[in-house]
Amino acid sequence: MTSGLKKASAIAVRYLSPGKPHHAQWLVTRKCNYRCVGCNVWKEQDERELSAAEIKKGLAILRDIGIVELTISGGDPLLRPDIAEILDYASEHFVTTVYDNGSMAAKKIDTLRKVDFVAISIDSLDEAKNDAIKAVPGAWKNAMQSVDVLQKEGIRVAVTPTISQKNLYEIMDLTTYFMERGIPMWFCLYSYDTSVDNKQLFRIGKANDEFIITDKKAMVNLCNQLIKTMKKNKNILMTKKLLETLRSLYEPGEHRAWKCQALNQFLVVDHLGRISGCHNHNFAGSIFDLPAQWNSREFKTLRETYHNCTQCNYLCYIAYSLYGSPQSIISLAGDQWKNVKLLFK
Repeated sequence: MTSGLKKASAIAVRYLSPGKPHHAQWLVTRKCNYRCVGCNVWKEQDERELSAAEIKKGLAILRDIGIVELTISGGDPLLRPDIAEILDYASEHFVTTVYDNGSMAAKKIDTLRKVDFVAISIDSLDEAKNDAIKAVPGAWKNAMQSVDVLQKEGIRVAVTPTISQKNLYEIMDLTTYFMERGIPMWFCLYSYDTSVDNKQLFRIGKANDEFIITDKKAMVNLCNQLIKTMKKNKNILMTKKLLETLRSLYEPGEHRAWKCQALNQFLVVDHLGRISGCHNHNFAGSIFDLPAQWNSREFKTLRETYHNCTQCNYLCYIAYSLYGSPQSIISLAGDQWKNVKLLFK
């Protein structure tokens, strides 16, 4: 059996195991070389982080409790000098996506060959506008070069714009541009943290009026356009159900058409190995204690807290909440089967 088939077989078993989490995001570093206007990670950088050996130990724990899909992010994870060791291990056991702000991927080609997807952040086709959002001259050229080099090297790359009021009216043009070049798209949504507790797992950002979506009608129209586009082009790595759920946040009588499944179907780990259902909430322990904690009374109470939480609209958390059970995974596979096939060629 090839390594790809072994991985696919092991993942299928874990996916269909009930009562286990299937998604994890590990923010392996707090270091970042960009100064994005809508983010504050770079304002609160931390030199401390787990070693590669410690992270691999933690990854083995995630594998054993059922995690299938792993996102490696930061800060920018590719800034770590030992990131190749981490990604080699992760890629053997998980469907692994690595997030890069576009500054490092082209320099780390050999490091990225085994991962399933590399997600590159590009927020506009307007070079000056994109650089202003990233607050780093040359950010756009670096990101575009990274996408080009990764594609030429046969490494699966996706572009991940963050939808905000700043770029709302150009998202379809951005989407069309990359899809015509065979580059898949995954969208983030500008969000900001509402917690002010100093034990919050990982603060991402605070409200910025320039980025908060105020034209709700345009946002609804965008969701409708993306849903229509998906019928013809499978390079949008989202589902109709997810886009409809996003749309419901901006429609008249806006409402949350989902309940959060944090610490049930997904969890987050930070650069120090602390865990929580999501980064918005206080850390709930250590990755190394996770097996003993998973079925604890404390975690059961936390799951109820997360389930009733309404403080964020991070698209990845929405997706994990919608597609965490074996039944929903089957429906997801039916919707995205062409993209799933890409992972195990």
